[in-house]
Amino acid sequence: MRFSMLRPVLLTAAVTGLLTTASLANAATTINLSYNGPPDADKNAVHLFASNLKRLVEEKTDGDIQLKLYPNSMLGEEQERMEQVANTPSLNIASFAGMSPIVPEIYVSATPFLFDDYNAAHEFFDEGDYWNKVEEALKERTGAELLGVIEEGGFLGFTNSKRPIKSPDDFEGLRFRAMDPSQVALYEAFGASGTPIPWTDTYMALKTNVADGQMNPPMYIIMGSLYEVQKYFTRANVQYSDQFLVANGDWYEGLSDDDRHAVDSAVEEANELNREDVEKRVDERVQFLADNGMTVIEPNEEEMAAFREKGQPAYIDWLEEQGIDDEWIKMALEDAGQSDLLSD
Repeated sequence: MRFSMLRPVLLTAAVTGLLTTASLANAATTINLSYNGPPDADKNAVHLFASNLKRLVEEKTDGDIQLKLYPNSMLGEEQERMEQVANTPSLNIASFAGMSPIVPEIYVSATPFLFDDYNAAHEFFDEGDYWNKVEEALKERTGAELLGVIEEGGFLGFTNSKRPIKSPDDFEGLRFRAMDPSQVALYEAFGASGTPIPWTDTYMALKTNVADGQMNPPMYIIMGSLYEVQKYFTRANVQYSDQFLVANGDWYEGLSDDDRHAVDSAVEEANELNREDVEKRVDERVQFLADNGMTVIEPNEEEMAAFREKGQPAYIDWLEEQGIDDEWIKMALEDAGQSDLLSD
């Protein structure tokens, strides 16, 4: 009699235990994804990518992996976030400011006028030997995985408040806000001066004439309302504007084969959506700048050649001064179809 009374209790306990074990096995893993800029998909292509990645990862893993978004550098500035992603299960979208202290060789990919168009840039990052080597270097030095190159706004152009810039000579005597030392080197090659100024201080620096100009794609000029304090925009397609999706290596390698494939597939799809959106909206954003009072300068082939002939050799000299091995430079130029620069 006692046995029969206990059976339902034991059965209930056993079933509850199985359900609890199953629930734990199926519990979703929440991963933080941090990045720069506001949570505005219209103005911030990085947020657009992050939003699409969240949706796609959660769809493709049937909710087993959930992404929690942290825009506006909420989890720290660039180098803090790189330390976090190296040491804790997380994802981070880093700019050059986050990546370059670890892999300074990444500056080679910012050689000015390296790409003729978007397709050339996509091929360089998706298939090139140089970029594979960058991925390997990051993993060797930190254990982190570089999962993708995120298109964040198109190609960079020059803005300033003093005069139209149609040739390198037009830079003479101007002062420019620089994102990093590589941009300082480029401005100096053109006869201007460059001063590193944080993005958050750029608007005020331009408004108060601490700097006369800066360099960014149209999306960032709009995001920062720089058209209010800049008069001229030179659409010189100086550099491809990108950021870098980094994953904690232990977390990524610890995923099941199915989940890892799902994450990789989500990154690829979100990246393709970003590229389509950015590229189709560039002309619209340039028109917005014109409609809001900026004079837009479109250099012709001869003027672009003058920018390239003066800017590229000076930038490559700067790379060598930073101690970046010639092997990296040679590989990148070959991938970009510009190996003729090696003989200059």
